[in-house]
Amino acid sequence: MDPQPKPEYLIFDTEAIADGDLIAKIRYPKEKLDANSAIARYRSELVAERGDGKDFIPHTFMLPISVAIGKVDAQFRLTDLTVLDAPAFRPHVITRKFWQGWSHYNRPTLVTFNGRGYDIPLLELAAFRYGYSLPYWFNYDDKSFEQARNRFNLQSHLDLYDLISNFGAVRMTGGLNLLANLIGKPGKTEVDGSKVQDMYLDGKVQEINDYCRCDVLDTYFVFLRSRVLIGKLKLEEEQELVEEAHGWLEKQSENIPVYAHYLSNWGSWTAPEDV
Repeated sequence: MDPQPKPEYLIFDTEAIADGDLIAKIRYPKEKLDANSAIARYRSELVAERGDGKDFIPHTFMLPISVAIGKVDAQFRLTDLTVLDAPAFRPHVITRKFWQGWSHYNRPTLVTFNGRGYDIPLLELAAFRYGYSLPYWFNYDDKSFEQARNRFNLQSHLDLYDLISNFGAVRMTGGLNLLANLIGKPGKTEVDGSKVQDMYLDGKVQEINDYCRCDVLDTYFVFLRSRVLIGKLKLEEEQELVEEAHGWLEKQSENIPVYAHYLSNWGSWTAPEDV
């Protein structure tokens, strides 16, 4: 894959950690809990409230610790995949670099899976927290359908969850993991989002970013199949791009070992035949 001058699409994913000081101040103001104790208590309360064993803390109490971005050109070719602010992974720098990068590349289409429900609000609130100005994203003076945050402005943000679920008309049970597996891609392997907080506490920030890279890869391949679905790519063209990306990952795995792990879980997909 030869580098392209500017991407047409930025496919991205985020991972986040809890702001324990904020949780302690907002939820337990009279109890003088330290950050870790506040996080642990909130997580236990969420498990009890939800009843499904999950303890996902709302994005309003979270800080971005990983943003992985895949650059994709106008021919839907993956040209690069990077994580922001490596190896420091500072939330305020990650946030700044994300929004600066989007502007620098002339505001390409952002592509996510359920980014409207989590990733975008996380990065918007982080920009608010750190005092960053985003006039091209919050372009409220434009016509409503031209505003970047308009749910139906697919030129600014294509949320694949919205596409597959018909903008929430049905629940996409199984999520990105299911869609990736439907087309023979790895999906979730050893890590999922529920483990990120504990990984961070164990000092495994690089592993978190590796996981985020793999989610972006799954999102890229689901994005390609979505282009087939809506008639922007022929199936044969999609399969050529998949093979090209596979070869690129093999070469990149010499420097980024997690790609070897991703490829080791690569499945198979063949088009059905009439018999």
